Amino acid sequence: MMDDLAVLFDVFPYAIGAGLIMATVCSVLGVFVVLKRVVFIGIALTQSAAAGIALAFMLGAPPMTGALLMTMLTVTLLAYPYESRRVPRDAVLGAIYVFAAAISILIVSKSGFGLTEVQALLYGDLIVASQRDFWHLLFLLGGVFICFLLFFRPILFSFLDRDQARAVGLKATIWELLFFLLLGLAASGASQAGGSLLVFCYLTVPAMMGLLIANRLWATMLISALTACLATLVGLYASYKTDLPTNQTIIAILCGMLAAVAAYRIILPRIRRLRHRATGHTNQLNTNTPHD
Repeated sequence: MMDDLAVLFDVFPYAIGAGLIMATVCSVLGVFVVLKRVVFIGIALTQSAAAGIALAFMLGAPPMTGALLMTMLTVTLLAYPYESRRVPRDAVLGAIYVFAAAISILIVSKSGFGLTEVQALLYGDLIVASQRDFWHLLFLLGGVFICFLLFFRPILFSFLDRDQARAVGLKATIWELLFFLLLGLAASGASQAGGSLLVFCYLTVPAMMGLLIANRLWATMLISALTACLATLVGLYASYKTDLPTNQTIIAILCGMLAAVAAYRIILPRIRRLRHRATGHTNQLNTNTPHD
């Protein structure tokens, strides 16, 4: 096994590095996505990035440019205050998602791409990430992560209580827009190397595990990042050994981990209740038993 791991790190160093960068940044941002209950924004942004990549391929432009432009356009549309309107933001997110998905398919159907290129566009393949992909992700997602940490407190305050944030002078709308811009940059950059499905998984599943396990925000973010990185390493190794699609292997491992954590959270309280009842019943028997 150690020899296989050495070969994996030797042959696919950039895939491992890119996967760990994506897993860390997207899983930490995903905690806020899940807490804000805007999970649909993750799939809408990643699908918009895929549409931008397809459009860039068709026009002969850099894929990253197309992904960034389409994602920023989506973020701009989502920045509108839908709370006071008849149509909720979730409905807008759904419309953006289906539109971007349809546009992606229409573009690639007329582009002359082969099946392999279409699958790489829509689903990605992390294990073939290049040195260029790694450095793009390092600079783009690294910058996103640094900005997120620098403005962590006002973003957190705006997310937790908009009214209180406004009362103390914070412009909650601006800080939320900043977060969504950072999220859009992360999604567009990661989607090119990892595909929209894997990025959406990183934005949701690890955060759910963190929230199920921990009660404090910092611990939730740490657990989210660690589980995402662990699943990435295990998924890359399993994909290398079994010749399975890398992204789908990582997603399956993450979902299996989430199912195990959820089952533990459901079963553990029941076991404790059964033990408490058994202990109470035993104490009652000991109390009622006559002593000589």
